[in-house]
Amino acid sequence: MQLIDGKKTSGEVKIEIAKEVKEIVDKGGKAPHLVAVLVGEDGASKTYVGSKVRSCEEVGFKSTLLKFDADISEEKLLETVEQLNNDDDVDGFIVQLPLPKHISELKVTEAIDPNKDVDGFHPTNLGKMVLDLPTFLPATPFGIIQLLERYGIETSGKHCVVVGRSHIVGTPMSILMARKTKIGNCTVTLTHSRTKDIKAETLRADILIVALGRAEFVTADMVKDGVVVIDVGITRVPDASKKRGYALKGDVKFDEVAEKASFITPVPGGVGPMTVVSLLKNTLLSAKRRQGIN
Repeated sequence: MQLIDGKKTSGEVKIEIAKEVKEIVDKGGKAPHLVAVLVGEDGASKTYVGSKVRSCEEVGFKSTLLKFDADISEEKLLETVEQLNNDDDVDGFIVQLPLPKHISELKVTEAIDPNKDVDGFHPTNLGKMVLDLPTFLPATPFGIIQLLERYGIETSGKHCVVVGRSHIVGTPMSILMARKTKIGNCTVTLTHSRTKDIKAETLRADILIVALGRAEFVTADMVKDGVVVIDVGITRVPDASKKRGYALKGDVKFDEVAEKASFITPVPGGVGPMTVVSLLKNTLLSAKRRQGIN
């Protein structure tokens, strides 16, 4: 079994990004500028946004954090999105999800300029992804593709099973793994809550990507020997033995599944760090486009 170390790989990608940013600035160009919009006090969201801001500093980006109370009106948030769309100094921005229930996430996502949608969630960018046109890929699937490529994992002709059909991970992942590209050319099965026998499907997987949000859902009896396992889930599970009172668990029961896997991502330290650097790569791509850099 080989561990797919997202933390180590993301560090390598950050070095590559920082080098490219330095070259742009040294030639008189502008450092990429990423803005994060955070609404409310959700603990996980604050952690994610904090990580993104720190990562910007590491690679030489300019970063701005806009924080709003949870009771902000939908109208006010949409005004902020429009201001960011029209700000020439901003190369890309994200509105951290989830949003409070009184705000339509779809309406906010659709209001973002597709050319600044570095999360890759806008329908225009998702449509371009489906058509295999140049675009911003959703950050988590983009991170997974990079991990598979950098670890030299063969995907062509393999059977990839995706567990979970969210618009953020599962559905785009199933599309990307089927594309006629270096990391792709899989036969893909997309499973979800209405799949009658998920175990029968996961046992067929050469590559298993789990994005369900249910702690330790996948157990050893659900996978075959030699499977490649990508665990996207991260759930806080109460644990009195931990100083913070909880442990972070993935969707895969790591200790027992790892014994059968050829490659596996840990939680934490697997897919998560790659999501952040993928956001940075998308922002760098936007900045280069806006400055006319090939």
